[in-house]
Amino acid sequence: MLQDFTLSQLMSEPQTVEDLQVPQSLLIDILLRLLYNEGNVNFRRMSQVTRVPTVLPGILDWLRNEHLIEISQASTSLGHLNYVYKLTDSGDERARDAMERSAYVGPIPVPVHYYNRAMELQSGGLRSVEVAQVQEALQDLILPDDFHRRIGPAVNSGASLFLYGPSGSGKTTIAQKIATLIAGTQPIWLPYALTAGGQIIQIHDRLFHIPAEAAPDPLKAQGDGRWGLFKRPSVVVGGELKLEALDLRYDPVARIYEAPMQLKANGGMFLIDDFGRQQVSPVDLLNRWIVPLESGVDYLRLRTGQTIVVPFRELIVFSTNLDPYKLADDAFYRRIQMKVGVFSPDEERYRKIYQRVCEQMGLTFDQAAYQHLVDKWYVQAGRDFQAVHPRDLLKIVQALCDYEKIPLQTRPDLMDEACESYFVEQVA
Repeated sequence: MLQDFTLSQLMSEPQTVEDLQVPQSLLIDILLRLLYNEGNVNFRRMSQVTRVPTVLPGILDWLRNEHLIEISQASTSLGHLNYVYKLTDSGDERARDAMERSAYVGPIPVPVHYYNRAMELQSGGLRSVEVAQVQEALQDLILPDDFHRRIGPAVNSGASLFLYGPSGSGKTTIAQKIATLIAGTQPIWLPYALTAGGQIIQIHDRLFHIPAEAAPDPLKAQGDGRWGLFKRPSVVVGGELKLEALDLRYDPVARIYEAPMQLKANGGMFLIDDFGRQQVSPVDLLNRWIVPLESGVDYLRLRTGQTIVVPFRELIVFSTNLDPYKLADDAFYRRIQMKVGVFSPDEERYRKIYQRVCEQMGLTFDQAAYQHLVDKWYVQAGRDFQAVHPRDLLKIVQALCDYEKIPLQTRPDLMDEACESYFVEQVA
């Protein structure tokens, strides 16, 4: 039974087509399309593309016996390893048929139920982080002393986190630190592609799936090459998010499916930044997450009408500067395990942030210029301190000094000019 398989059993090197747990016709179609696209193809290239070198010799012999391919170049000393193959006329016709079904050329897909089992095995206790790790991840941010206690448990629970607070308070930066923290834990085995209902789902995305180690030579590697070892992914979406991005997307040209964002984030973190400003209403977006948040599984539908079940094993983070209770009701927030407010700093913490930015930019802290900034642009203006202000204001000061070709400094008049450029004043 598959539920009894260990991770090492799932990752063991396939020796036969039966070990792949996919129809032989799927492997044949991929090879025919590769030969159709590239012409003469050697065994090494086929291994690099399909990532199943041990299975290939038997399939290639079958294709030759069926007069679909032939050897165009060979050296008798190395057998298959030094053969170059090309399509026959019959093979060219079969390849055209294969191209009509799909244009996919890549690693042989993994059955979705094998993927589900692998995610189940890699979701329990592998992301556990310790207090020191969380403190180190947040050390370059000026936060309340016990802030790490609100973040660490959320990462370890691997369920959900809601970050809320005013704009510029550091929510996105904190989420990025969480992503780095998760990526630094034990890496995860992920397939390059899945198959379900006779369809291929492209899951690998170079933008999010960063190899944890150098890619092995497919002819020398041991184990199932259809899986890669990656750092735990972090997928970030913002105001551009649409509801359809959370469902399987069918490519009518390639005739394959692209995995939705949450499937690409499995095993890592999925951040919905600027929550409430998406092109889909908050209510519709929240309704889409209720079942996955509660059950730990997601339901995806193919064009054929078939529904496939996949794990929902990731830390999902919502980040917003809007009033949380204008976005959702108590029923939704009960499903979010951790809610963390990230609020504007007081003057003492603002000063520490300002001094930290000065240090990072190689600036000498000028008490008079700092006090002038606080008195005129915050106290007299009735403006709230925000954690992002020191970085932004001092960057403007740096640009002004560069423009004037003078040494970097924070004179009161430069601070005034920076603030006039940065803050938007109400027009009468």
